This record gives sequence, structure tokens and C-alpha cells, in this order.
Amino acid sequence: MVDYTGSGPYCYSNSLAMMLGAAAPPTAVIETLTGSPFGVQLVRGRTPWFDPYGWDPEIGLDDAIAALGWTCEHTTGGTPEQALARLRAADGPVLIGPVDMGLLTYLDLPAGDHYIVVLGVEGDTVLMHDPEGQPFATLPVAEFMAAWRGETVEYFSEGYGMRRAFRRVRVVDPLEALRASVPGAVRWLAGREDRRMPRGTLNGAEAVTALAALVEGGLDPKVRELMKFFSLRVGTRRAADAAVCLDLIGLTDAAAVARDLARTLGSMQYPLVKGDDRSLVEILHRLAPTYELLRKTLEA
Repeated sequence: MVDYTGSGPYCYSNSLAMMLGAAAPPTAVIETLTGSPFGVQLVRGRTPWFDPYGWDPEIGLDDAIAALGWTCEHTTGGTPEQALARLRAADGPVLIGPVDMGLLTYLDLPAGDHYIVVLGVEGDTVLMHDPEGQPFATLPVAEFMAAWRGETVEYFSEGYGMRRAFRRVRVVDPLEALRASVPGAVRWLAGREDRRMPRGTLNGAEAVTALAALVEGGLDPKVRELMKFFSLRVGTRRAADAAVCLDLIGLTDAAAVARDLARTLGSMQYPLVKGDDRSLVEILHRLAPTYELLRKTLEA
């Protein structure tokens, strides 16, 4: 088996890696430490995300930063004028997000949450490294502020999120961080009861089975596009990277389940794009029990 290396929609993990510099572990480790590979949810019974019930990138970033032995200053909210003043005073680099990707006009991509690293504000221009494949991107301040407000990001109402002043408080071996994260992964797979979710949101096998029913009934074109261009791709990459990380810490049985999960998710992309919904439904029914199998294997 050859493990995947390549690009993917890992904006917050890549942004964090940039902020940590030479001390950063591989992005596969960062992503796994966020907890994102360990679950699946169908938000409000209609929008599939291949990440845990109740999880979002803000939770994941904070968990990964702490797990790796770092701390930072995290500010949010305020007026646009106050947020811009904070950004100018920070004098870069800073981790910014979530922002609305659709308003980053140099990308010409649809709306969606996104993270970037701002290098500085030069007059009326914001200079940034965008992990979507655009180093040294620039944007007029007014356009950047509209994106930074993040009004379309459902899980983050405060707006103007910025993490800066990263400081290492203890040296942590990435493998030890991964080992310490396993109980959290089990809790995510079980469905964290301490997370308040929108009404109708489903978890685990129930979410996957309900998604299969949506496909059988005629999948919403917007949901198909979301899965095709983002949620399925990133979910597959997360599971593949989790398999690598679980192998690294000797959990070979769990790694095999995660790798099978990744392969099953990856096999959905072709029928999804081609509109072969019959095959897609069959794959979803095969997928449904895999998350519980991963939980039991990790727990053992």
C-alpha cells in the first residue's frame, strides 16, 4: 500500500504549519490532532460533512495547538475598524480565519469557510499566503475585511478571528501527541453529547444511511457540488492521513480500518461526479458501519 502525498483542502492545518515554521510536524499529524477524521455528520439532516458530530475547525485548531505544546493569542469580534487596527498592530504573520473564501476575489471560488496566513498590511493592501495554492496573494483592505467578517460561516458568528503570538510552552514529540489524542478520537466517533447541534443533525451510521436515502430520493444539486468539490475530498484525505498516523503509533488494526474508510470514501467520487446514484447508494451502505468499527478498534 502506498500512502497518499499531495495537495488537498487542508487550509487550517497548512496555515498552522506555516505559523509553527520549522517546529511544525507534517500536516497529516496536525490534521489528525484536530480530530477531524473521526466521524461523520449530516447537519440538519441534509448537509454531509465527513468530520465528527459537533466538530468544527475552530475546535480542531485549538485542540491541535494545545496538543503540540503551543499557545497563542486568539482574538475575535469587534467592529471592522477595531479588527483592522488589531491586524495592523499585529504586524504579521498571523493566522486568520475563518474567512469567506467566496469573497477572496483572487481565487474566484464559491463561498465556504477558509483559513489563511496574513503576512502584513501594506497601506491599503493585505499581503497573505493562501494555502489554497496562492503564496503572496494580495487583496485591497476593503475586500479583505468583507471576507474576514465571515458572514456565511455558520459555526463562527463573532467574525474577525485572528491567532497570533504563537509561543511554545513545552516540547511535545508528535508521536506522543498522537498517542494522547486517541481517547479524544474515540469520544468524537461515539458522538460527543456535550456538543449542541442544529435540530435534525445526525451522527455516524445514522448520518450515512440518511444520506443514502437522500441520494435515492434525488440529491440536492448544491449538496452534490459541496460533496464533489470539498466535503468528500477532504474527508477522504483526512481518513487516509489518520491511517498513516495510527500506523506511526503502532495501532495497526485501527490504521487498517481507517485506510479502508479512506478507500471507501474515495470510491464515491466517480459515481458522485457521473451521477451514478445507484452505485453511490451501494457504497454509502458499505460505509455506514465503518465509523463504529473504527471506534471499537481504537477503544480496544
